[in-house]
Amino acid sequence: MRFPDEIRLAPDEFRLLRDLINQHCGISLSPEQRPVIERRLRERLSVHGLHSFGEYYQLLRSPDRGRAELDEALDLVTINETYFYREDYQLTALRTELFPMLRRPPLSRESLSIWSAGCSTGEEVYSIAITAKEAGLSGRRDLRIFGSDISRRCVAHARRGVYGSSSFRAIPLDLKRKYFIEKPDGMHVQDDLRAWCHFGHLNLLDPVRASVVGRVDIIFCRNVLIYFDDASRRRVIDMFYDRLLPGGFLLLGHSESLLNVSTAFELVHLRDDLVYRKPITTSRFAPQGLEGGAHGSGKP
Repeated sequence: MRFPDEIRLAPDEFRLLRDLINQHCGISLSPEQRPVIERRLRERLSVHGLHSFGEYYQLLRSPDRGRAELDEALDLVTINETYFYREDYQLTALRTELFPMLRRPPLSRESLSIWSAGCSTGEEVYSIAITAKEAGLSGRRDLRIFGSDISRRCVAHARRGVYGSSSFRAIPLDLKRKYFIEKPDGMHVQDDLRAWCHFGHLNLLDPVRASVVGRVDIIFCRNVLIYFDDASRRRVIDMFYDRLLPGGFLLLGHSESLLNVSTAFELVHLRDDLVYRKPITTSRFAPQGLEGGAHGSGKP
């Protein structure tokens, strides 16, 4: 009998696992990642008393336990590195340019809804909330922020709202002092900030589940699509287009673009960034989509 640390992930087994993960959530794993996947998933074999990755693949495909175990596997293979005020130039653009554009004619939104797609452990969502506070937005009726992630572990962390020192490497010190409370187990997000923020487990390739987000004014999807294959990337962008209200904005990571992915969006040049906007006039939605009350009532 082989010990768990002696079990190897053969190339054919890797291809089976890779294709299953890709079909489920769009993430594309390269052959160079096989040793990493082997190391990260090996503990799951031990948990279930399995002797090969082939047996583990069969478990993932089983109708009774496969879905729950696939969630466990995705928690282990996905990358969840993030921190507060990452790519802060976009947060500056949000405060000084995007919020004003959405709240004046022709849009004149009375309330705003923002979706952080692929929010990891929640730092991006709370950074957006801080930015909104600093922009003068107040009260739960002004703003709703929804964060989603494929990792249930990350969603649970985000809901808890407690962070260690590594999450604060980029946030200005005055904002850290203003919006967080230090306790023995870490820095806690203040309750009034948390009131704006909701979190849920969501697979971006599941359009039915994505409908719980409702219609939104802004989507942040930064450094997420780089892990998707081309076909899955197009599916996600089409879904974002449908979720956005006319005139709404899509913000991607600094190394990402919609080149060769979609021509449905308008490219908007801001002072220090480029963002994508759903055209204000579009035949895909009825005119009432421009009204401030058109945001959906979906809950996480």
